[in-house]
Amino acid sequence: RRQRQMCIRDRIRRHLRCGEWDYMDGGEFELYCADLLEKSGFTDVEVTKASHDYGVDILAEKDGVSYAFQCKCYTEPVGIKAVQEIYAGRDYYDCMVGVVMTNQYFTTPAVNVAKKLKIMLWDRGYLEAMMDER
Repeated sequence: RRQRQMCIRDRIRRHLRCGEWDYMDGGEFELYCADLLEKSGFTDVEVTKASHDYGVDILAEKDGVSYAFQCKCYTEPVGIKAVQEIYAGRDYYDCMVGVVMTNQYFTTPAVNVAKKLKIMLWDRGYLEAMMDER
């Protein structure tokens, strides 16, 4: 598993050098997000197993707060389903905060339901700002 993650991280670096983060597959994007979180001060960053993850791709902590993340590498805006999944997954893993991270943006209905369910949405602009900070 560790060898596979190292190969995936090499592919991620190639994508980023070429400005092609939109071409990562789901697993690559999850590992990229995990690395970004670690470099942004999150601790205990753990990528969950690919299947039966209950809508959570990454678990992490920062400043005593537990986070559940769902990562979506899409070609179109992210809709309500991702928000619903992280809402359920956040509670399943007993986390305080739920976040959907994406290389795209969110639909208006997704933004509206996220506000109601208290889910954070980190879109392309937010992730680019995180990348610039490191």
